[in-house]
Amino acid sequence: MNNYKVVIFDIFLSVTHTLKYFNTASSGVPNFPEFVAVGMVDDVQTVHYDSNTRRLQPKQEWMKEVTADDPQYWNISTQNAFGDQQSYKVNIEILKQRFNQTGGVHIYQRMYGCQRDDKTGEKNGFDKFGYDGADFISLKLKEGIWDAAKREAEITKHKWDQDEAEIERLKFYLNQICIQWLQKFVNYGKSSLMRTELPSVSLLQKTPSSPVSCHATGFYPDRAVMSWWKGEEELHEDVDHGEILLNPDGTFQASVDLKVSSVPPEDWSSYKCVFQLSGVKEITTTLDKTQIRTNWGNNTAVIAAVAVVLALVLVLVGVGLLLSTKNKGERWRWKQSFNPSLCFCFSLNDKRRRKR
Repeated sequence: MNNYKVVIFDIFLSVTHTLKYFNTASSGVPNFPEFVAVGMVDDVQTVHYDSNTRRLQPKQEWMKEVTADDPQYWNISTQNAFGDQQSYKVNIEILKQRFNQTGGVHIYQRMYGCQRDDKTGEKNGFDKFGYDGADFISLKLKEGIWDAAKREAEITKHKWDQDEAEIERLKFYLNQICIQWLQKFVNYGKSSLMRTELPSVSLLQKTPSSPVSCHATGFYPDRAVMSWWKGEEELHEDVDHGEILLNPDGTFQASVDLKVSSVPPEDWSSYKCVFQLSGVKEITTTLDKTQIRTNWGNNTAVIAAVAVVLALVLVLVGVGLLLSTKNKGERWRWKQSFNPSLCFCFSLNDKRRRKR
């Protein structure tokens, strides 16, 4: 049981759920499908299609429940994905010509979908295209027009802006149909998508002059934010945010460091580390010297113990050498060996098939 002070505020954060689809066409990429389609709910992959298997397949067990609402979902979605595969293959060749390209590796992508805030009911849709890792064209949903990110996309913008019926269809899909499916998917997978686990939070410090690290581990999902505060003000200077890392058990860990070298001891109690997990309560840990976990406080005892052991070893080795030399009349030489080879190495169902 941790002894540090933890205060849990009765403040619930709003939860935003998202449904995203990623379509990727490639040219010149060896050992990779020419077309891949992936669906994701709250950043969890739910479906997958590629030009090799030519079949939309569920990636989560709960996605199989979709047939209760739409028995033909997998067949129709597979047909749509295959149609996209054909159109994307044509479109990537058109883009290569427009950009004056022949061979080489080229990637044409689309990301579209919707999101909804459970607390406010606010919703939003998006539809974006990219080419070779850069934005190409995107839909301004409220205005109902396309925004060209490159000069080469102006032809596409002019053509698509004139197709008002298609724009209205997209707006209806992103604002209505997509939201309906998002809510269904969240309901199917709520046991895992809405799973939350609070972390264990600790204060860590390597040396007396090192920053104090606020470390949280064992939380789920990974939509978490950590920060240092002084009173009611969030700190940005002297603060270093670490990455969110995956634990072996599927939970996550994260840390945020605070440089305390310039903080007077009497001010420590006004500093706090705040952990926020999407959809659940905050966990606040007060900066307290007595609750910092470290091993530098025991260094004297460790050094003394090592010195005693080392001295004993040297005495025994010396005695052994003396006896061996006396008995055999031989001279001894110390030999050191080093093996330089020893080291440690650490080792991404739409219907838009019109031409660009």
